[in-house]
Amino acid sequence: MKKVIVYTTVPCARCGNAKEILDRYGAEYEEVNLAKDPDGRAQLVARTGLMTFPQIVIGGRTVGGLDDLRAADERGELAELLAA
Repeated sequence: MKKVIVYTTVPCARCGNAKEILDRYGAEYEEVNLAKDPDGRAQLVARTGLMTFPQIVIGGRTVGGLDDLRAADERGELAELLAA
């Protein structure tokens, strides 16, 4: 599987929902919790141009937030995005 990064904060129910979707696929992901890593905010903006949570990056490609992840899942594209 491709490298997955999930930018989160606390509290964030949407972040948990995004991680649950990735867990269903058995995806291993690096969680960057920006409540605990303030320097990660600059990394998030540089990588995605966004400051909303969660933000999901798969294989260096910004997927977007929870709604974008759900849409990719519903269209059957998420498995392809995660594949190596």
